Amino acid sequence: MIENLETLVTLSKTGTMMEASTAMRISQSAVSKRIAALERYYDRELIERHGRRVVLTHHGTRLVERVTPLLSELRSVFLEDNALRKGKIILGVSEAILASWGPDFFAQIRDRLPEVEFEFHAQRSPVVLDRLRSGEYMVGICTGSSNADTDLVSEVIRQEAMVIIPSGLQPLNYKLGKPLQVLTIESRSGAWGSIEENMQRLSLDRVVSLESFFAVAQMALSGFGHGLVPIGVANTLGIASADMIKLPRKHHATRPTLTRPVRFVARKSMFAQALVRSFYAEASTLAAAMDIDE
Repeated sequence: MIENLETLVTLSKTGTMMEASTAMRISQSAVSKRIAALERYYDRELIERHGRRVVLTHHGTRLVERVTPLLSELRSVFLEDNALRKGKIILGVSEAILASWGPDFFAQIRDRLPEVEFEFHAQRSPVVLDRLRSGEYMVGICTGSSNADTDLVSEVIRQEAMVIIPSGLQPLNYKLGKPLQVLTIESRSGAWGSIEENMQRLSLDRVVSLESFFAVAQMALSGFGHGLVPIGVANTLGIASADMIKLPRKHHATRPTLTRPVRFVARKSMFAQALVRSFYAEASTLAAAMDIDE
């Protein structure tokens, strides 16, 4: 029964049988059979098909609203009883972080906490948050404002500097505050909401948006426009410091900062666990040192 309910919740998020089957790593036939079993059990139609899309009926919506918190609690209990007992932390990390400075960062934490086993999952920040809420992940390292998710414990552990990669690495006569058109991340990302306002204050105008900071950087290198990316992305691609334009990252009365907040996020019950608190202490200390070194 629990698997069937989980399938209905997943289907409500994905909207198609194919996406639900991919997310759950089962066949589309298995998804259909589980939904059919629920409909027989409750003697109600729970979904309606509109071409390839699937929407919940009124009864389906009510069922998902009621069971989602219960399923989250069940997953949380599983994590606490199994993962924590084994000294394991299941971690969701923003893709751009895990593809840039993240691995070295986590390696240092592993050296400081050799008794802890880490299981990593690379996702976009909004997905990390969803899976924290559902009880699938124990901790998230992602981007965005710490005030955006009041139902979770969210602590900013570093402010990663943002830089401009000149188009084709050609010399760019740029003066801070001068209007400049840039390529950068799209609006659904975790980072966009935390940089948009200060971009406007610095007269940086987003004219092209992409789903990945690495894609933005590569397009800038190929001459498709100036790219606004976190410094970790530029460093990972081997861009020399002299070839990038660094933006303010320390507060000044006459100019805004432009950084990407990196957050340590967990459900309140999970953040209270001693193992997670130890991980947070090491992560925040190392992250603060990284900001000083940049």
